[in-house]
Amino acid sequence: MAYLVFEDGTTFEGEAFGDWMKSNPTVAEREVVFNTSMSGYQEMVTDLSYAGQILVLTQPQIGNYGWHHEENEADKTRLQGLIVRELSQGEGSLHAEGSLEDYCLKHNVQGLRGVDTRALTRYLREFGTLPGVMVETRDVGMAFWMNSRDSHEIKGKDEHWVYRSTVKEAYEIPGSGPLLAVLDFGAKRNIIRNLQQRGFRIMVFPAGSSSEEILRHHPSGVVLSNGPGDPEELTECVATVRSLYDKLPVLGICLGHQLLALAAGGKTYKLPYGHRGGNHPVIDIRSGKATMTAQNHGYAVQEESLAGSGFQVTLRNLNDGTVEGMEHHTYPILSVQFHPEGAPGPEENSEIFDQFKKLVEKNLTRKGRA
Repeated sequence: MAYLVFEDGTTFEGEAFGDWMKSNPTVAEREVVFNTSMSGYQEMVTDLSYAGQILVLTQPQIGNYGWHHEENEADKTRLQGLIVRELSQGEGSLHAEGSLEDYCLKHNVQGLRGVDTRALTRYLREFGTLPGVMVETRDVGMAFWMNSRDSHEIKGKDEHWVYRSTVKEAYEIPGSGPLLAVLDFGAKRNIIRNLQQRGFRIMVFPAGSSSEEILRHHPSGVVLSNGPGDPEELTECVATVRSLYDKLPVLGICLGHQLLALAAGGKTYKLPYGHRGGNHPVIDIRSGKATMTAQNHGYAVQEESLAGSGFQVTLRNLNDGTVEGMEHHTYPILSVQFHPEGAPGPEENSEIFDQFKKLVEKNLTRKGRA
């Protein structure tokens, strides 16, 4: 048996799977979050926005359709733990190239199966997102919390999960259209794919890149990707965004959306237990059109802080009223808190990429560069 232990002593028991030898030779606290999606476990495990977290899946049967490498959102994972109710091998499913358990074992992810994920999710809903430890005995977990009450992780520049998730060096993806710079904070592969489908030539930059390094390549627009963690800790990235957003068309997605708000003088705050799932309704407050969106974030933009920033709120979450989208009054900038490349149902949210393409083309025409 193995255990998830919280600081207040609350413990959830399960059976270990994955890699418990390499992944965590020493006990370390990690933020425990839950996702309510009915499918997509492979995309979640390889979504770098989960870097540094322990992920609880509320869908009780996980692993049913195996593992298909082409569906990975990244060529690595930074997930620190995975907790499920029932784990299926799924190797017999059509075209499966392995199982979820195989992937966790190979990529150093600790797992717990047989856990009462309903009770665990209700616990997180009641008390909010909390740090927990995954251990082989409850006594080890309790001893950790007794001895480590003041040892919460402090992130320096290179220790933030964004810098552990981003690419190491810039690289280019060929295309026939204008050049886009993608600032990679942990970008999902499907974001890149959607940009490619619209003909863009793409250059992906590490999160720590300066505006000078990016502008040297003369891009026609900038995309700020999704990524993990607290945006207010990324002061260097905020400074880079601040020096870019009045020079080129910009699209911000998830963390990129939050960084745009901070760069304009706004603020962000931590949600009680975040938005993680494929069933979050969002309304366009201009047209009244509502869509279902895929989301994965623990922070949100404080709407009141946008006063005087030049940004107006365009999209709002129908569950809790949080800011889901912004556009700038003066500059060709738009941003969304959700994942427009995700398709929890219809692919209507991919129109965000079409809107951004029009901004890029309009800006090129205005400059006489079309």
